[in-house]
Amino acid sequence: MIIVTTNDIPGRQIVKTLGLVRGNTIRARHIGRDIMASFRNFVGGEVSDYTKMLAEAREQALDRMVAEAKSLGANAIVGVRFATSFVMQGAAELLAYGTAVFVRDENHQ
Repeated sequence: MIIVTTNDIPGRQIVKTLGLVRGNTIRARHIGRDIMASFRNFVGGEVSDYTKMLAEAREQALDRMVAEAKSLGANAIVGVRFATSFVMQGAAELLAYGTAVFVRDENHQ
């Protein structure tokens, strides 16, 4: 599966647009992580637990988006974007979305 943020793929021709696909996940903070993050806030630096949690959330959202695209018969997704929104105190949604397409090599006869 080819996944790009652009609206086209160099060397490939979009032969069929299959529609919007998306994948999301909602993650809640962990009280133990919040305590450690508070300490990190005093001394500065990366809050690695949250970095890891967000990376996992992005991958899960991407995996779900790809699964939806495959179910439509796509072999690529163009125009991919990420969005986040707060759902409730301490929880946020991460959404990946794009357009599922079927592409072929430009030189394909």
